[in-house]
Amino acid sequence: MSPKNPLTGQSSQMVPTLIRLRESLELVQLPLSIPDVEIARRARTELVDQLEDYVLPRLIQIDAPLLTVVGGSTGAGKSTLVNSLVGERVTEPGVLRPTTRSPVLVHNPADADWFEHARILPDLQRTARASADPGALQLVASNAIPAGLAVLDAPDIDSVEEQNRTLAAQLLGAADLWLFVTSAARYADQVPWEFLKAAADRSAAVAIVLDRTAPEAVGEVSAHLARMLTARGLRDSPLFVVPEGEVDEAGLLPSSTVREIRAWLSSLAVDAEARTGVVRQTLEGAIRTLSTRAYLIADACHDQYEIQARLRRDAETSYERALNEIDHGAVDGTLLRGDLLARWQTFAGDGELLRSLESKVSRVRDRVSGAAREQSQQATMVMASVETGLRTLILEHAEVAAGQTDTAWRSIAAGRAVLDASDADLSRASSDLRLRAELDIRDWQHAVGEMVRIEADRASSRVPAHGLTSLAVALMILVLSGGERDVAGGSALLGQRVLGVVFGDGSVSRLVATARDDLNDRMLHLVDSEQRRFAHLLDGLDTLPQVEEELRRAARQIDDIRFASHTL
Repeated sequence: MSPKNPLTGQSSQMVPTLIRLRESLELVQLPLSIPDVEIARRARTELVDQLEDYVLPRLIQIDAPLLTVVGGSTGAGKSTLVNSLVGERVTEPGVLRPTTRSPVLVHNPADADWFEHARILPDLQRTARASADPGALQLVASNAIPAGLAVLDAPDIDSVEEQNRTLAAQLLGAADLWLFVTSAARYADQVPWEFLKAAADRSAAVAIVLDRTAPEAVGEVSAHLARMLTARGLRDSPLFVVPEGEVDEAGLLPSSTVREIRAWLSSLAVDAEARTGVVRQTLEGAIRTLSTRAYLIADACHDQYEIQARLRRDAETSYERALNEIDHGAVDGTLLRGDLLARWQTFAGDGELLRSLESKVSRVRDRVSGAAREQSQQATMVMASVETGLRTLILEHAEVAAGQTDTAWRSIAAGRAVLDASDADLSRASSDLRLRAELDIRDWQHAVGEMVRIEADRASSRVPAHGLTSLAVALMILVLSGGERDVAGGSALLGQRVLGVVFGDGSVSRLVATARDDLNDRMLHLVDSEQRRFAHLLDGLDTLPQVEEELRRAARQIDDIRFASHTL
């Protein structure tokens, strides 16, 4: 062989690349319900199985015996054919359908080491006895099978049991040669041709056995089957006919009816060049399709990330809008109306606070304190109204954002599935948001009070505690006015003048900015906590964006090695 033959020299480059591809495929997560996702999920599973069950083991041990997998439809006579080829009853034909049993692999005793270990089909447990466990692989040594050849009896590809169908597909994917068994009654069925199409697409070596065919129908049926094979890209696949006939007491067909098949398989076993040709055809086809299908799975990963990003943007947009509305509503004077406005006007206008502005600065500081002492109850009521107004503002917009996000997500199947998988109803704001908002607003009010106290100490203003409360209320009103002095009939102007008299206009501007930033930060924290409910659902999907590029990189490397060899 040429040094660049992919079955020899090129395998040193191909094997590590395929191992990296398998590792990337194992990291693929396709959790979102998007169009064609089931196709991609099946393809990912099939590629992992094919790499582990066939491609990597065959590349690593290119001289291993030729594995012929006998597969086909229910009732096609696969087990009877295998027994007849071996010349003894090594696998039990199913009396009842579906047949649930271990697949049976018959090999020459000299080749036992190739199959007793997990070289191929590593997830199937080896056993020497017949078993009803489809997760086991029964090994049978027989001198009737020539060295260099093994025959595996697979479950029905159209079994009513999904586990049998899945195992049959996995076993056929591990074959060097497919010996596809059908019958005159079933040869035109859709399921067998789906498998045969997959074989043609990957250029797998396939031989067809037309079994259980009445002698008078052999000519007509075999001719029609041959035309179907040609039309579907399998023109060069050998076609063998096994006429319908009686079996002996051991359940075996007459030796003459399977002589041609046995001779053909034996010729492959003894002819190293012919055997290598079969292996090479199937292996090259499998590797060629690996890169193509890897690109398709990478595309599916990309689609997942796109949908995930769209869902995340939908949530971010809704809650960003809510935050903007809250920020704007909290400081544009909107809250300075109704109950809050009335309480502030009562607090600021009915006592000494307003009249004290007519005095000199030295008297204002004293009178602010005296007025505040008398109006401490009114100050508390103003602060309660501030809390109520801010809390209502937050809850209203959080409810709107939750509803908008829920609607946007439910407009596509992927979003509906994510929401339905959650135990929580995210179409409403969190049940504890009201309490958390109240606590945050009270903390903000306390922080405003601390700012006023610190500023009074800095300005050496001897203002008692009651006076500090009044100044804190004035600062809150000024923050809620957004700095607009004419808001609410000029009520904000009063707060500005009171604070200016005590601290100076420059200090007031700084206090207002600091208090406003603190309030905005707290609102942001509350809104973010609501948005994170949706983000958490997406974060838990375990999608890894880098896997897409890793799949594409491995696929490109496979193609590069193939093109360099001019064969694969």
